[in-house]
Amino acid sequence: RASLNRPKPSIGIFFTKQFNNYLAMRISAHYAQLGFSDIYSKNDYQKARNLSFNTDVWEIAVHGDFNFFKFMPGDPNYSFTPFVTLGVGVFSYNPYAYLANQKVFLRPLGTEGQNINYAGADGKTRKPYGSMAVCIPIGLGIKYNVNDRMNLTFQVAQRLTTTDYLDDISTTFIGVDKFDRLPNGQLTNAGILQDRSFEKGTVIGVEGRQRGWSKQKDQYVIAEISFSFNINAYKCPSNF
Repeated sequence: RASLNRPKPSIGIFFTKQFNNYLAMRISAHYAQLGFSDIYSKNDYQKARNLSFNTDVWEIAVHGDFNFFKFMPGDPNYSFTPFVTLGVGVFSYNPYAYLANQKVFLRPLGTEGQNINYAGADGKTRKPYGSMAVCIPIGLGIKYNVNDRMNLTFQVAQRLTTTDYLDDISTTFIGVDKFDRLPNGQLTNAGILQDRSFEKGTVIGVEGRQRGWSKQKDQYVIAEISFSFNINAYKCPSNF
């Protein structure tokens, strides 16, 4: 189940090459902040799970845009159009959580047994995940030509990704006994952050119990309002 909740800021730049009145190619670069906490969930199990994450995302992508209407900057008769966009890109991410008000990066901890080559019920050994993945932006938008030199665009694009660890949560709990302890017997950060249900009073993180949903890769959405400036006078092709 997907939903939009607790939006965070993003910023980006782009360059667009308009091939004709309907087709364009765009190269973009974005910085975005992503994050969520189970305390905001409406699902009782997720509230009990009590996990959270934040991450900074740096993304570079190439998009193909298709205008539904003829779009000709400078011509008041063709100054507005809805459009669809489809692209491919790469992005970096590094999820972290807060423990005692201190930022702790989650990937090095191996919260699902990646650092001990743990094998789940499916027999597959869990390996550390990387810090980069591929994204496929798919979106809708509208663009409006303000004057001969400036355009205004609003766009919402969902990013399908090739990772299920954007939030450091994917498969099942491996159990607190699999994690090392400090000399004084206390849990390490890895042991604490793999299952924070104890903070809600009931420990649910037993080995084999669902922690995430590995059958669906993670996704994120960027909604943006952008301004663009025409570098050269726009010349539309004839008879099209």
